[in-house]
Amino acid sequence: MVRTAEVVSPNHPDKICDRISDALVDEFLTGDSNSRCAIETVGGHGKIFITGEVTSKYKPSDSVIKNIVYNISGVSDITLNISQQSPEIAQGVDTGGAGDQGIMIGYACNDNKEYVPQEYYLARNLNKEIYKEFPFDGKTQVSLEGKKVRVVASFQNAPKKDLEKICKAFFKKHKYTVEALHCNPAGDWSLGGFDADAGLTGRKIAVDNYGPRVPIGGGAFSGKDATKVDRSGAYMARRMAVDILKKHKDAKEVLVRLAYAIGYNQPLEVTVIIDGVEGADIGDYDLSPKGIIEFLELDKPIFYETSKWGHMGNNFKWL
Repeated sequence: MVRTAEVVSPNHPDKICDRISDALVDEFLTGDSNSRCAIETVGGHGKIFITGEVTSKYKPSDSVIKNIVYNISGVSDITLNISQQSPEIAQGVDTGGAGDQGIMIGYACNDNKEYVPQEYYLARNLNKEIYKEFPFDGKTQVSLEGKKVRVVASFQNAPKKDLEKICKAFFKKHKYTVEALHCNPAGDWSLGGFDADAGLTGRKIAVDNYGPRVPIGGGAFSGKDATKVDRSGAYMARRMAVDILKKHKDAKEVLVRLAYAIGYNQPLEVTVIIDGVEGADIGDYDLSPKGIIEFLELDKPIFYETSKWGHMGNNFKWL
């Protein structure tokens, strides 16, 4: 069976938008740990538009917000359009309920030390390796079949011969045979990021999760505080999946599925599937939004780092 995953660099246009949204969430949480945020960023071709809802005791000036955006993007033409959270939503969250409905998926497997699918692991770590030398807009893609790989690597300002050298060394180190290698297959390129394309928060949700092998439940993560179970519920489901995989030492993979209703503090579904079999012992977890936030310390300004290289398998508290 061939399995394929792709990963984009932190300077891909969509990732720039994710990074801006999460940097702003962190800014509000720094000033008020109870801040509620749903911040969307769209940018491209010299302009950035920030919209969404924030309810917080901390009120940074427009210049502070624009400076954060500029430092990440290098764009100075910034429009802000941030309002407060709907009071009809707030009344359900104020009592400890979930900030939205949705389904969250947690996953862990024993393919590697990061407990993520191997094709995704290889695509991400290859991207990181290239990014060390060429910290620009770029993508990697790995098609994995046994110990053979077919690889695509497209990176701004990276000559084809240099990309080929990095890719060959990477897969030699990991003991894979490269069957096909496509580096900058449309030709070397220097125009990237917001100069070449537009970006949007939350458009790389497969990259942010586990790649296309694993189902994706709810919405995007970036720009949201942890009362939004799209984010906190997915993190908790991941933590549960890793814990259960470690407990069941002979298991190959664990999938956890949670489902919430807006305004309610307990999930409507908690399902654990080990190697395709449902019904495992779930363990003792507080799955209320408040319990998840306290357990994973999600009221702290930690989210910018999650927006760079994916939200799972990067040594976060949810692993």
